[in-house]
This record gives sequence, structure tokens and C-alpha cells, in this order.
Amino acid sequence: MFLTRSIGAIDRGPADDFWYQPVGMVTSAGMRVSPEQAMRLTVVYACVKVLAESVAQLPLHIYRRRDDGGKDRAVNHPLYRILHRRPNRWQTSFEWREMMMGHLALRGNAYSEIVVSPNGRIRELIPLHPDRVSIDVLDPDTGSYRYRVRNDQGQERTIPAGSMFHLRGLSSDGLIGLNPIEQEREAIGLTLAAQDYGARFYQNGATPPGWIEFPGHFKDDEARRKFRESWQEAQVGANRHKIAVLERGMKYHELGIKHTDAQFLETRKYQDVDIARIFRVPPHKVGILDKATFSNIEQQSIEFVTDTLMPWLIRWEQAILRDLITREDEYFAEFSVEGLLRGDAKARGEFYASGITNGWLTRNEVRIKENLNPLDGLDEPLQPLNMATVGQAQDPAQPDQAARAERLALVNAQRVVKREVESVRRAYRKALEMHDPTGFEAWVREFFGERGVEYVARVMAVPRETARAYIEASREALLAAYREECETSTQCILALLDDWEIDKANDLAAIGDET
Repeated sequence: MFLTRSIGAIDRGPADDFWYQPVGMVTSAGMRVSPEQAMRLTVVYACVKVLAESVAQLPLHIYRRRDDGGKDRAVNHPLYRILHRRPNRWQTSFEWREMMMGHLALRGNAYSEIVVSPNGRIRELIPLHPDRVSIDVLDPDTGSYRYRVRNDQGQERTIPAGSMFHLRGLSSDGLIGLNPIEQEREAIGLTLAAQDYGARFYQNGATPPGWIEFPGHFKDDEARRKFRESWQEAQVGANRHKIAVLERGMKYHELGIKHTDAQFLETRKYQDVDIARIFRVPPHKVGILDKATFSNIEQQSIEFVTDTLMPWLIRWEQAILRDLITREDEYFAEFSVEGLLRGDAKARGEFYASGITNGWLTRNEVRIKENLNPLDGLDEPLQPLNMATVGQAQDPAQPDQAARAERLALVNAQRVVKREVESVRRAYRKALEMHDPTGFEAWVREFFGERGVEYVARVMAVPRETARAYIEASREALLAAYREECETSTQCILALLDDWEIDKANDLAAIGDET
């Protein structure tokens, strides 16, 4: 008791409302601020809701990297079902991402426990409330840590770092994200105080307080108390705004403080903009349209994607790569934001026309972006006339059509063979490191399969039957060499690949010339 009084603490009785107030820091405005209290503010609720719903509605896909620098959607990857459809038994993908992003925006951290099936694959992502999760640093030198989770009964259990999907915001130690409500509690506390002041003002019928002038005097304190209580009883509740009757020369004087003099509305408006600034949400996204015009609203929406959403999306993508994907060199997660950056129909048309005519967009890619099905014959990029690569000599005479087709076939063949050689060399070296000859043979059959047929047919512009014959011959030749010669030399495949880079390119170019 002496200690509490010595530091200026106030004694609290067992029936005091203090014990039933939410836990949180008391601000200079006298408000106790916590994430739950902050959500009482419409602007905080709107900012969190905008961020959570914006992230949840975006398509989130798993991709597989291609050797040519492109990517293919990995719809058969086990994680695709988790992230794209149902992360756990009771939530959809939208609901789970919305809740995780809400935790992240409001508390700076979001957690989901990774539940793994007996075969080692991720089965579920179980969300955890951030207020019940803490981190224990096990070894500061190595940076190892674990999570402690507290349940409703106060019991704790530990979760290894490898079994937790953790999204963190801006952090000061690299382990736990900073809570934006705690960091900006003064601004939020001022807004809560203004909101409570407005509620009390209108609770009294929006009537400022006043005082009663009495020319005489009351007999004693008890008479003064009874008069005050009778006056209050006659002017509150159902009797509010009724005509008062004063006796014995009494006069009522209303205090001169007007609601507009305190600039209440201006204070509320400024605080709303200030809180939107904390979450980096444009004011028009939360209904503040004072400075929004028809001409700049589209640009502000694009800036919301590039400046507000993109940092959050990158945090999501890299956290998924770190915590959920084991083969980071081959697979990755990515949000699709093209739909939010499309602009109006005229701007999209000009953008697509530029891409198609300059050869960096195909017509089917444009159809897919516009949610249309691709059509046959529109997969190849168009080549602008009278253009050549830098440094290529321009012959004023028209080049021979056959010679030009031959050169193009050779260039495309070298592109195909280079992809094959680099892929086989990488897979073979990995098999040597893992001592897994069976795995290498399985990889060869998959790589020189239907995907290889499709790639050769598209790049060389040959029929699928021709491409399939080439792929099957390459597969059988590689497997035969591996089985027969690799028993005596571990470098046999690498030597074979050196010959392939020259011989196979010429053979494949000849196939392209024939068609």
C-alpha cells in the first residue's frame, strides 16, 4: 500500500468500474486504448476492414518456375488447395486471409499453426489469436526461437518455429511486429475522447449546461439538494426539453459555450484523417471524400494498390515462401493484382494495343486478362515490321525467305536445346549429391513428357507429332546412355550434354526447316 501511494497510484475498491475496463495504456486524454477499444472508432474499423478484404479478395496462386524465366500455375501442388480453397476445416480461403490480415493490421502480427499429415504435407493452417502468442528466444547467438500459446484456461504449450506461419509487420527486433494501436495510442485516444464527448453531449439532449440564479437563499443544504434533484428529475429522460417553471424570482442562465465554438466536428474529421494516415489508407477508401474528385479518384485507387497493398502482399508472399514452401528454388506464391490496376476501358485498350503491336503481349494473354477464354492461333507474339535487334545489320535488299526461315529455326532450336541441357545438368548433379539414380530417371521421364512436347511444338512451330517424336527420342537416348555408360563413369551425362548443345540444335533446326 505504501508503494502504490508513494508513486501516486489511486486506491481502487472492489466495486470500482476500474476493474471492468479493457486492459490498455491510458493516454493523456484519459482514455484506455487497446485494439478492442480502437475498433469502436468507425475509421479504425473501416481501415482494418479495407485492408483485410482487399488482401482476401485477391487471387493467390502457387507457381512453378520455368527454366526460361517464365512461370506455370502449379494447381497440383498440395499447398494450392490450402491457400486457394480451404486452409482448415471451418474457414474458406477468403475468411482465413481476411482474419489473418485483420490481425496483422490491428496488432502487427498474425499467426497460424501448421498442422502436418503423416506423409509430411501441410494439412491445415489453424489461426491463433495474436494476444495469446508470445516468442521465447532460445539462443541469441544462433537466433533460434519458439512460440508459446496460451488457451482460454490459461494453460500454455510450445510450438517450434518451423510449425508456425507468422506474418509480422514493421518490427524493431525482427521477431515480433510492432502493434500500431500501441504505437499511436495518443492519436487514437484523442479520437476516442472526442467520440465519448459527443455521446455525452447528445445524451443530454445536445443542450449545454447552465446555472440558476436565486435572489434569495435556501434554508439549509438539504433544501438546496432537494431543489437540485427535483430540477434534474424534471429536465431529464422523458421530460427533456419541456418548459421549466421557476419560482421566487429564479432565473436560468445558459452557459455560452457553443458546440461549434469547440470545433467538435473539425476535430473529429482531422482525427479520422490522422488515423487513416496510420494505416496508410487513402481517406476516400473510408468515406472521407472532401478532397476526392472525379479526375483523381482513379489515380488514388491505383496508388492504394501500389503504395498501401503491395508492401503487405510482399510480406505475405515471402512469409509463405519461408514457412510453407519447402522447394523454394522451384515454387513460389504470388498475388494477382492486375484486376485492381486495370483502369478504365480506354486505358486498358491502349495498354493492350501497345503490348500486342510491340510483341511483348500475345492476343491470348490479353483475352485471359479480360476473363475470356483463349482461342486457337493467338498464342504467338506479333513481330513489328521493319525492326531488328540492336547491332543487327540492316540489308536494304529483301533477304531470302528460305535463308531467313533457316536462321530463325536454328535460333529457336538453340533455345530449346539450351533449356534441356541446363535442366538435365542441374537434375543430374542433384541426383549425384543425393545418391538417387532412380529419382533422376523419374525426373527424365517427367521432363521429356507432355510438357516438353508442348514446349517444343510451340517454340519450333511444328506439329505435336513431330515434337513428340523428338522428345521421345531424346528421352530414350538419355536414359540409355545413363544406364549403359554411367556404371563406369559418374560424369558420363555431363560429357553427353556437351555434345548435345551442338548436335541436337542442328538436328532440331532441320526438323523446323522441313515443316
